[in-house]
Amino acid sequence: MKSGLMTDARAWLDKIRALEFDHTIKIMNVCGGHERSITQAGLRGALPTWLELVPGPGCPVCVCPEEDVYQAMQLALKDKVILVAFGDMLRVPVNVKKGEVRSLAEAQAAGADVRPIASPLDARKIALEHPDQPVVFFAAGFETTTAPVAAILAEGLPDNLSILLSGRLTWPAVAMLLDSGTPGFDALVAPGHVSTIMGPEEWGFVVDQHAIPAAVAGFEPESLLASFYSVLRQLKSGEPFLDNCYREVAHSGGNPTARRMLDETMDIVDANWRGIGIIPRSGYALKSAFAKHDARLLFPDHTDPSRRRAGEMPPGCDCAQVVLGKIYPNQCRIYGMACTPRNPVGPCMVSDEGACRIWWSSGVRETVDA
Repeated sequence: MKSGLMTDARAWLDKIRALEFDHTIKIMNVCGGHERSITQAGLRGALPTWLELVPGPGCPVCVCPEEDVYQAMQLALKDKVILVAFGDMLRVPVNVKKGEVRSLAEAQAAGADVRPIASPLDARKIALEHPDQPVVFFAAGFETTTAPVAAILAEGLPDNLSILLSGRLTWPAVAMLLDSGTPGFDALVAPGHVSTIMGPEEWGFVVDQHAIPAAVAGFEPESLLASFYSVLRQLKSGEPFLDNCYREVAHSGGNPTARRMLDETMDIVDANWRGIGIIPRSGYALKSAFAKHDARLLFPDHTDPSRRRAGEMPPGCDCAQVVLGKIYPNQCRIYGMACTPRNPVGPCMVSDEGACRIWWSSGVRETVDA
């Protein structure tokens, strides 16, 4: 961290420490990148004991429907496609009988052509290099990674490339928590990257409909601390508003080109979140104009409705509760015991944006009761 940033971070910490609350205040951060920055910088240990930072639904890998991962595996195993996906998706486990293939990585080990990619452009490149083979891009992610998928759709795909889309919108999960009446947090720090695409004002409903303080934050400690101070001051004054502590990147209206491409190529639909269920208007689906590139229409549906616990978290896994901010990662019943990054049971221990993986990688080994 640069010395100037250190000074800014210390200044924000001093401002926060100067505030006094006689009860616990919980701030939810809705971004895996935020959680990684908070944990790696040791911000929890530097903040007053009355302030708790709650990781929320900020990991797209963690909420990707189990049946979508299963479908991708079967396409690679049975339909002999070249299956490409972002690297984190390869180790996400599904619920199958012992001894069966339970992840894309295991499908790859069993002979399927599964390839990790870093960008949608990689999917196009692989399709162009193998024009005689079907290539399926398993595209899971939030708005930030779904927008580049929309871009390659708008620009035109090779005939042999199709998309198994599992895109999700971030804000509906927060809206669901707030509408439940027991959200479990007093203020919200909204995701910077999503706000860069969709615009900070997308989070105005938190204030307008629920009178809960909110601030958009970047990923440096000083931006995060500035957002914490902002929402704490709002709580003190009793006058909540939506603050933007990431002004250099997140501008009003977001990225108009990205939003236009999303609107032109995708519909917003009700969607399933793993372990949570259907959240209204929380998912992306390809528009009918792109049917010839929709893997859901081009290939058989391999989802077997008789599979036990299909769509749920594995037995003993509390990832859904972690994603919703109901418990902390080390309050999961199998955290650090049956479930570790080397042998993940739940998706929150797989992804670099999963709270369990972040906490474990940062040295949190002690488990506590929920």
